Amino acid sequence: MNILDKIIIHKRKEVTQRKMLFSVKSLEEISDFERNAFSLTDSLTKERPGIIAEFKRKSPSAGSLNDLTDIKEVIKGYVESGAAALSVLTDHEFFGGSLADLETARNQCTRPILRKDFIIDEYQIIESKAAGADAILLIAEILTQDQIRTFSGLARSLSMEVILEIHQAEQLVKLSDHVTIVGVNNRNLKNLQIDVNSSFKLAGIIPDHFLRISESGISSPEIIRKLMDSGYQGFLIGEYFMKHDQPKEACKMLIEKVLVDY
Repeated sequence: MNILDKIIIHKRKEVTQRKMLFSVKSLEEISDFERNAFSLTDSLTKERPGIIAEFKRKSPSAGSLNDLTDIKEVIKGYVESGAAALSVLTDHEFFGGSLADLETARNQCTRPILRKDFIIDEYQIIESKAAGADAILLIAEILTQDQIRTFSGLARSLSMEVILEIHQAEQLVKLSDHVTIVGVNNRNLKNLQIDVNSSFKLAGIIPDHFLRISESGISSPEIIRKLMDSGYQGFLIGEYFMKHDQPKEACKMLIEKVLVDY
């Protein structure tokens, strides 16, 4: 059994438990549920180089990233450094996150926030809106075309944007009219290996009307510039920043280097 299978098995149990703790009605009564979401597309279009700076505590591939870092400081630092948007990894079992992290991030800024998780149920989309997310990530690897259509339609009805994450060209057939952004994950979720060439290989076949982002394994200004030249407008970066003692400075320096002479 690969790591992705293990994550999904645990996620099903987790969602079942959360449904017993918090009803959909109780989530819809939370104040953030009525908030107008900030546009991730607008922010990535306007802010170059379109960095989506991610907060995550650990990962199956890298282990613990930065136990001493306070999420409030990190989120504030990302915003001050020029990040176009933020991502908060909310899976607890494998990544050490929580919806509380997302709620804290929401209270710290007015930048668009992506909820990064393994969404397998409509309940999680309601949950995302209530916690303050402006966008959700749907992973083509773990969802059917019908699920993606249903989930993305629900998210859009709640004013959230949808990133469809793909790793292979064949997964593009799962695109829905409700999806606004295509994210290419350079990490193979089954074996956790990273190859940034995945983004370059898929750049030319993603339909032009979708905004494109590249995810995972991005750490150099040269690669970001090349990806920009290939049509990417957003870059989701987490581990590279979170491994530093000062994630804010790592983010700031990378953005500055990308923009030099570009």
